Amino acid sequence: MKELNITPLIIRMRAGDTEAFQQLYEETKDYTYRLIYFLAPNKQDTADMMSEVYLELFRAWDKYDPTQPFYAWMNGIIVRQVRSWNRGVWRRFRLLERVKSHGAQPPFAEMDDRLYAMHAQMEVLPVVELLSQKLKEVIVLRYVHDYTLQEIAMILDIPVGTVKSRHHLALKQLRRHMDERKAERGETSYVH
Repeated sequence: MKELNITPLIIRMRAGDTEAFQQLYEETKDYTYRLIYFLAPNKQDTADMMSEVYLELFRAWDKYDPTQPFYAWMNGIIVRQVRSWNRGVWRRFRLLERVKSHGAQPPFAEMDDRLYAMHAQMEVLPVVELLSQKLKEVIVLRYVHDYTLQEIAMILDIPVGTVKSRHHLALKQLRRHMDERKAERGETSYVH
């Protein structure tokens, strides 16, 4: 992936040029969408999450250090926004469960259907979807975006040892899930 030269845009944005932010959006929107799509448990929320990412990017712009690679910094924002979105979805799900347990009609029935369908979507990388969010983040950054373990540690703001541990655990779980799928189809697995 080609690193974006963000310096001219930073200068223009700090001078109040709104077109510079639009240009940044145009340069990064496809990349951002793909990463959110891979990380999002509910693919229908990808567009909404993308809006949240760019709002946060706009708010955090003055915190960007131009000596850092831009995409690594932006990936950190994307991962944090996806996590935040998922926490919000989980809170809404728990609220709906409480409402249902008391026999009341949920206030937003259409949201209820969307929340229950959250994990039913397996459009891309169905086996990766089975991983926890933390493991999925490491796998997507490592194998979809080709970051090193050290770069992933910087993006996620965690120690390299934690990244290695998550990476190892994710690969182990992926291998197990693949073996289970092969067994369901009656195939034998030779990889252990």
